[in-house]
Amino acid sequence: MVTDNGRDEMGDDVPPDELNRLSTPGQHFGYPFCHAGTIADPAFGASRSCAEFTPPVQALGPHVAALGMRFYDGEQFPEEYHNQVFIAERGSWNRTVPIGARVTLVRLDEEGNALSYEVFAEGWQYADGTRWGRPVDLLILPDGSLLVSDDTAGAIYRIAYVGQQP
Repeated sequence: MVTDNGRDEMGDDVPPDELNRLSTPGQHFGYPFCHAGTIADPAFGASRSCAEFTPPVQALGPHVAALGMRFYDGEQFPEEYHNQVFIAERGSWNRTVPIGARVTLVRLDEEGNALSYEVFAEGWQYADGTRWGRPVDLLILPDGSLLVSDDTAGAIYRIAYVGQQP
């Protein structure tokens, strides 16, 4: 699987970033002709049909700048996180109200089909859209904890599972 940042300059909510599954050599996910499997590009879309391209496994938020991603293969988090996809979303720069600056989780079934897309960790962005941090990449440590790099705060955060609170 790979993340793909959506094209800018098409509006606040279009197109979404993508999570794509690369399963055969030569696959084409549409850029610059088609975005997110169904959205024709205003400049290049007339020359190709979106049906020609491989659609995303999961549409992500629009302009969230989905950068680093990892399948969780650690043993620290509960079983429900095993083989699921964590994504570092650095955050939008060209939306009226910025989004992103978070770590999301795409839950997959056993065949690799997306079941859900949800926020896993957030708090790098204030309600007014300003940010004090922007997640960029992820790494699973040998102990199963999750490292998150932040290129704005110049920090690396460690997320560890410590069990349920009473």
